[in-house]
Amino acid sequence: MLFFAWGLATVLIDTLIPKLKGLFSLNYAEAMLSQFAFFIAYLVVSVPAAALLARIGYIRSIVVGLVVMAAGCLLFAPAAASGVYWGFLGALFVMACGITTLQVAANPLIAIVGSPERSHSRLNLAQAFNSLGTFVGPFIGAAFILKGGVDTPDVARMSQEALAAFRQAEAHNVQAPFVGIAAFLAVLAVIFWFLRRSASAPAAARNTTGLSSFRLLGQRPRLAFGVLGIFLYVGAEVAIGSLLVNYLMEDRTIGATAETAGRLVAFYWGAAMVGRAIGSGVMLRAPAGLVLMTSAIGAATLVVLSVSTSGWLAAGAILAIGLCNSVMFPTIFSLAIEGLGDETPQGSGLLCMAIVGGAVVPLATGALADEIGLSLALLAPALCYICIAGYGLLAHKGRQGLAAAPADARAS
Repeated sequence: MLFFAWGLATVLIDTLIPKLKGLFSLNYAEAMLSQFAFFIAYLVVSVPAAALLARIGYIRSIVVGLVVMAAGCLLFAPAAASGVYWGFLGALFVMACGITTLQVAANPLIAIVGSPERSHSRLNLAQAFNSLGTFVGPFIGAAFILKGGVDTPDVARMSQEALAAFRQAEAHNVQAPFVGIAAFLAVLAVIFWFLRRSASAPAAARNTTGLSSFRLLGQRPRLAFGVLGIFLYVGAEVAIGSLLVNYLMEDRTIGATAETAGRLVAFYWGAAMVGRAIGSGVMLRAPAGLVLMTSAIGAATLVVLSVSTSGWLAAGAILAIGLCNSVMFPTIFSLAIEGLGDETPQGSGLLCMAIVGGAVVPLATGALADEIGLSLALLAPALCYICIAGYGLLAHKGRQGLAAAPADARAS
């Protein structure tokens, strides 16, 4: 339920962006400030969340994250009532602060509540429920947020009073899904509060300072490269997902209406759900590093295929990237924290901080779209995938070397 909840809330931003872009007459770079406001929270909150996790434990940290996330969802009501773009950005930031805390606690929790050998499989399975939320979310967003299309007001001809009234009326449709999610999160917070003393709940790890967390980057090369991998992966996935509605509305692809394009986005995230369910089984048999490398190469190939073709082939290729995305986050995450022991909360905090890539890469891609066009701008995420493929290969060779090393060498 936890992974599902934050997946549902996060993906609604993909349908929110085209609505706000039209409503406030934004260019692509300005529209991507929505993702920037959301994902910058990972940079700000991840290390403090790791310190909180080390102090109060996994379950209590999850309760804190749920409460903060619910508060952010409720802030969409005053943002819609005011009809001001910055109000939505503030609500997104607060909601993301809660999700960041949840990510810092929940991902390592899934990895450590079982045998280390199956941590990759277990985290992929948990992330499949996150993908279920991201699959359902676009249908909700299309039904509420994009219902009636995307209207752009004539700023030059409308009075300030008429413009404000128009934006308030249109923004009203945005708040309903987030208020509903807030109610669901409140229920989850109560459930986890009663689970806080469960015998199966891991205790808090040792407390450390934020500075010692950053020292891990120099001491643990695999963690350092994993941080870069998470930055690039989230940036690429979010950049594509954020621009999908506008991309599918282009005449070069399929010229879909906003509502239809919003529904089609569900298949991008739905492919990730299917892939993670499959990947959970594949990880029991195939080396995680090689699976990661193959998936990243596949994603980069599909981006190039989409931008170099047109019609349903271009649309199908861009939506199929979700299948390749499926195993990347949980595999990079579990590879990076492997063997950290008591330092797992600090490693988790650094990895979740790297999710700020979802603020940087989409903003850069949006700026490129304003300069060279939307299609060519998508080559930026393709470059991210190529780098991730390199990390998968390095991680695989590193594990092979460890397995082949003599026992006394490993001990030393």
